[in-house]
Amino acid sequence: MQALWLENNQISLRELAPPQKAHEALIKIRKAGICSTDLEMVKGYYPYTGILGHEFVGEVMDAPDKNWIGARVVGEINAVCGACEACLNGRPTHCENRTVLGIVNRDGVFAEYTSLPLANLHRVPDSVPDEMAVFTEPLAAALEIQAQIQVKSTDRVLVVGAGRLGQLIAQTLSLTGCDLHVVARHTLQKNLLSARGIRITSEEEIQPGKWDIVVEVTGSPDGFNLARKAIRPRGTLVLKSTYKGDMTVNFSSIVVDEINIIGSRCGPFEPALNLLEKREVDPTVLIAEEFSLKDALKAFEKAAQPGVLKVLVGIQ
Repeated sequence: MQALWLENNQISLRELAPPQKAHEALIKIRKAGICSTDLEMVKGYYPYTGILGHEFVGEVMDAPDKNWIGARVVGEINAVCGACEACLNGRPTHCENRTVLGIVNRDGVFAEYTSLPLANLHRVPDSVPDEMAVFTEPLAAALEIQAQIQVKSTDRVLVVGAGRLGQLIAQTLSLTGCDLHVVARHTLQKNLLSARGIRITSEEEIQPGKWDIVVEVTGSPDGFNLARKAIRPRGTLVLKSTYKGDMTVNFSSIVVDEINIIGSRCGPFEPALNLLEKREVDPTVLIAEEFSLKDALKAFEKAAQPGVLKVLVGIQ
């Protein structure tokens, strides 16, 4: 099969054997999405050699349970052991022995085939097209915020960053009826938010220390500093970014202001699929372009351009 291989911060197309794991499903990839993590992996954010990619929709070609064969599926990216302390205590996404699709010790989805345990798979409703289903993983990550904290209609909520994930976070938070504002820089980002009635604010307009909940999703120290400035005493700061290297943070001020800091990562797939099925969110507006697998290198070049949101790789 063809696959996009990452090694020593270089990506290349290779011919590889399809995965063969006796206790996992063999999945033919239909579409895969390029996210910011993929781009950062190429830059060396995390030491990894293998097939990139973790956002996908595909079809089960073989499985230990034959009832899955032919099913159109999406998959959770953390494959867990089920036996460690974290798994046994209800924290499987923090499994001590986990492998992570296209990120940690597990080949990803920019390939013709991938494999995952059946426990990771979710069937895609017939009414949800591939162009929407491929967003299930990042949409679930956006919903993790609401799984971790209660967002009330009376809350003043600020999202700092309106890129790929920031747009999905804004769409999901807007469903709560909260007083939502988003810091966006690029014209396309602003237009997409305005089309859904989501209010946009500039960095200069942000009132320091006035926001109940601030979600930081820029991945930059400047974004964190802006979010920290905006949060009120005893407010909740949600960090969706993974920052490369170390950051300098004034933790004394965080203690004095009694700020709640929440790290937020992977989220629930079934609620994400439910929102897609009900058309309560529309991630397809983020799609900039779709490339074939043979043009995956061009796809990454496109995805890395400033202001570009979602680039898909079609693999059929």
